[in-house]
Amino acid sequence: MQSRRSRTSISISQQRMLSHSMTGLSLEQQKMLYYVGVDVGTGSARACIIDSMGNILSLAERPIQRQQLKPNFITQSSQEIWQSVCHCVKSVVRDSGVPSEKIHGIGFDATCSLVVVEEKSNKEVAVGPDFSNTDQNIILWMDHRAIEETAEINATGDKCLKYVGGQMSVEMEIPKIKWLKGHLPDNKFAECKFFDLADYLTFKASGKETRSFCSTACKQGLLPVGVEGSTEGWSRDFFHQIGLDELVEDDYRRIGGSVKNDNKGKNFLSAGEFIGAIDESVAEELGLSNHCVVGSGVIDAYAGWVGTVAARTDVSLPALAKSDREKVGIDRATGRLAAVAGTSTCHIAMSRDPVFVDGVWGPYRDVMANKFWCAEGGQSCTGALLAHVLTTHPAYTELSQLADAASVSKFDYLNSRLESLAHQNKARSVVHLAKHLFFYGDYHGNRSPIADSSMRAAIIGQSMDNSIDDLALMYLGACEFIAQQTRQIVEKMTVSGHNLSTIFMSGGQCRNGLLMRLLADCTGLPIVIPRYIDAAVVFGSALLGAVASESFDKSGAKSAISASRKSSIAGDLSQHNPKNSLAKFGGIGGDDLPSPYTAPSATASTSQIATVGFPFPAPDDVQEEQFDEDEESGSELNFKAQSKWKKDMEDRMKGRSSDNGDTMWNVMYTMTGSGKVVQPCAESHPDRVLLNTKYKIFLDMADTQRKYRQMVDAVE
Repeated sequence: MQSRRSRTSISISQQRMLSHSMTGLSLEQQKMLYYVGVDVGTGSARACIIDSMGNILSLAERPIQRQQLKPNFITQSSQEIWQSVCHCVKSVVRDSGVPSEKIHGIGFDATCSLVVVEEKSNKEVAVGPDFSNTDQNIILWMDHRAIEETAEINATGDKCLKYVGGQMSVEMEIPKIKWLKGHLPDNKFAECKFFDLADYLTFKASGKETRSFCSTACKQGLLPVGVEGSTEGWSRDFFHQIGLDELVEDDYRRIGGSVKNDNKGKNFLSAGEFIGAIDESVAEELGLSNHCVVGSGVIDAYAGWVGTVAARTDVSLPALAKSDREKVGIDRATGRLAAVAGTSTCHIAMSRDPVFVDGVWGPYRDVMANKFWCAEGGQSCTGALLAHVLTTHPAYTELSQLADAASVSKFDYLNSRLESLAHQNKARSVVHLAKHLFFYGDYHGNRSPIADSSMRAAIIGQSMDNSIDDLALMYLGACEFIAQQTRQIVEKMTVSGHNLSTIFMSGGQCRNGLLMRLLADCTGLPIVIPRYIDAAVVFGSALLGAVASESFDKSGAKSAISASRKSSIAGDLSQHNPKNSLAKFGGIGGDDLPSPYTAPSATASTSQIATVGFPFPAPDDVQEEQFDEDEESGSELNFKAQSKWKKDMEDRMKGRSSDNGDTMWNVMYTMTGSGKVVQPCAESHPDRVLLNTKYKIFLDMADTQRKYRQMVDAVE
């Protein structure tokens, strides 16, 4: 009998390269690699699949429910979320037509919500207020039930508070865990373990309880080894002091264990680092192959950072160009502020050294890259603010009818209405229309930089006008508030030591030309609008899948592609990344090719951008191993072989050292594509002068509100 090769002992790298030679595909398709991203937001789960040029090929979304049975109590279901994730991933794989064997990595992001399950069974635990409903086992990030617990935690003055802006927010997860200890019935708390939602998703995908520095450092008070003398990550004294002794038990097992300092079997990873192979049963649920690898997840806003800050721009940005000439690798991301806008907005900046900013969360080390620090400012409601202003105004029904009749969005209609009003009133500009309207919009408290959940909205200059024109002015005031508060956050960060040169936006708010103009003119910084306006966050998660795949491939003793093969890497990328193994691996390219999910308004350019394209080497020099004969296995991969590959991957990754995030930067830079720039007007422009004056009024309104509250509290 003629001997033939069995695939039972084939390595994961070899299996991947064999997928390139699949019959029935064009040559270009055979050379392309693919990655999946999953984003779980406040109201929906999304998934996308991208190719190795950074093009989104398919996108799917499914709504997820949230319950609010009483004020400040907002819950979700991890079962529903996971089912939605599976639906979306299967949909994008099916709709893209990409063979599952060619999908090499998956990344996850999610809101910073607390998932509670039974420690032994992983079954859902009801988090209240209805403790009989185990479908509701997630406390949503915007849940504010733990106000008293937050105050008690902040009263300790523990050193970990120094790294969350001086005090924990009610939106973070340790206050929620403390609330649960005081309210879960029947000693149920003793049976629980806790995940940030992004870490729960990677746990579901890989079967590993590996946690991310992003989730634990940003929302749970973990300090990486060496920060403030930390040796374990968690602080025993802190947990004992706040009455959470259970979290310390057995090396912090309920919250992921302690941080190991020997780089072996690490429990905590930076963004996109390799966790392991996807679990075999989960691969079937998701419609993926078993050799897809899972990358360490991030909080959703941080995926927006990944998906935007490496964008190349359609006009020259001197400050950014000068900065880039002085930096290499992930260091080039420092000084670029990502503003990730949705229901709320997060402002994320990376720095090489820790920068402390009162009222701004962080600095957090290692969350995105080893030894680099991130700071996170935020506005509790921006998209939610605009929706509230529109829907509560008496003219909202009229607005809906007029916008529908004109076949435009409500925001586009209002922007057009404001232009007409300016023309009718012979006003200098739209901004001039609101010169005597002073809108302070902290309806849901202040996250940054005041960090006061008791802050509320105030409007000076209202009349009894209930017309559509009054609604347009109220909307203008809300947009101006968002921009002025962004300036307040940027100034606070700059004064404290951040050197911010550009704001990289993401989210549907990017389509609002009025808001983008106000952001540029209020902050005085150029605003970069990304290639994928509505999908920048889920795109960032897909990049994390590419990072995990690339990290795994670089770790192998035998490369799937011979080290002797050289790729010709041209242009400025070769100057920054002369050893870019992404190109060598055969598919990560920089050409900003068309995608069905690219918004034309976001990619309109004033000049052509020189991008880098990489050749795709044929898989003709795979280093072969000896194969055992196994007549029964044929071309299918049996369970024993799958388990062996999974173990081989994990063994190969043990003891790996971090590359300080340069692999992630290479992925980001070569796949993000280009963005459109909104430049601020000259500082002497009348609109800038007016907005500068109104900024002083904005600050005074915030200070006066707190003063009034203190005066009343002194007698009540």
